[in-house]
Amino acid sequence: MPALTLQQDLAQFYRYLQSERRYSTHTVLAYRRDIQHFIDSCFLDESQCLPWDDIKPADIRRCVATLHRKGLSGKSLQRWLSSIRSLFNYLCRFKRASNNPAIGIPAPKVARRLPKTLNVDEIDRLLQTGTGKTAATAENKLLSRDNAMLELMYGCGLRLSELSGLNLSDIDWQQQIIMVTGKGKKQRHLPFGGKAKAAVSHWLDFRIQLAQNDEMALFVSSRGSRLSNSSIQKRLKKTAIRQGLNVNVSPHMLRHSFASHLLESSKDLRAVQELLGHANLSTTQIYTHLDFQHLAGVYDNAHPRARKK
Repeated sequence: MPALTLQQDLAQFYRYLQSERRYSTHTVLAYRRDIQHFIDSCFLDESQCLPWDDIKPADIRRCVATLHRKGLSGKSLQRWLSSIRSLFNYLCRFKRASNNPAIGIPAPKVARRLPKTLNVDEIDRLLQTGTGKTAATAENKLLSRDNAMLELMYGCGLRLSELSGLNLSDIDWQQQIIMVTGKGKKQRHLPFGGKAKAAVSHWLDFRIQLAQNDEMALFVSSRGSRLSNSSIQKRLKKTAIRQGLNVNVSPHMLRHSFASHLLESSKDLRAVQELLGHANLSTTQIYTHLDFQHLAGVYDNAHPRARKK
C-alpha cells in the first residue's frame, strides 16, 4: 500500500461513512469531532505518514482519562470510543492497520436514564391547538401546519429528521400510509390515523398558497421552502407554551411518548421496534422499563398489601 498521511486516511474514512455506510452528514460530523479529540489527545500530526499500529491500547486509555478529566460525560466517552473503534475497524479492513487498540477499553459507567414522556392528558392538551379556523390568515396557516406536524410526530413516532424530510410523494392516501426515510437511509412504511389524516389534509389546503412551485417538501416555511429541523423544534416549544404545558417538549419526547403509550396498550415489543425503525430490539427494550414503572404505580395504588396506612 502507498504511504498515506493520517489526514488522507481520515478523509477516506469519512467518505466511506457517507457513501458505503450511508451515514447522514450530521452523524459524520459527530465522528469528525470525536476523532479530532483523539488526534489532539495523542498529539498526532495529521500531515505525517505515521503507522496506525504505533497507537497502543495504553494511548486510548490515556485519551479516555484526559477527556474524562476535562468533563466529558460517561455517555459521551462511550460514543467517543465507538467512533475510535469504527475508525480502526475500517483501517484493519483496508489493511491500513493490523489491530484495533480500542477493543476492550471500557468507558466510565453511566446510569441509564429513562426517556421523558408526556402522559395522555398532556398529549391531548398539546394537540388541542384550535386549528378548526378556516380563514387563511398567516397565523392560521402556520397553526394548521404545526398541528399536522404534531399529529404525525406523535401518531407515527417520527424522528425529527424523518418529519422534516417528508415529501408530498411519501403519502399514500388510499392505504393511509407514509413512507419514512430513517437512519442509514432505511425506509419504512407507517400507518397514520384519522386525526393525522384530517390535520395533514387541512394543512395541504394552505400549503399550496405558500410552497414554491418546485418544492416537494410536505412541510414548508412561510417563505415556501422546506422547514428546517431547528424551526420545527422552535414551533413545537412555542405550541407547548401556548397550550399551558409546563414541560420542555421536544420532538424526541413525542417519539418516546408514542412508543411508551403503544407498548402500554399492546405489549407487543417487536411491533413497536418495527414502527420506530430500531435496528436492534435492545434499543426498544428501554420502553419496557417505562411500562414497568406504570405497572408498579398501578400495583402500589391498588393492591391491598401495597397500600400504606
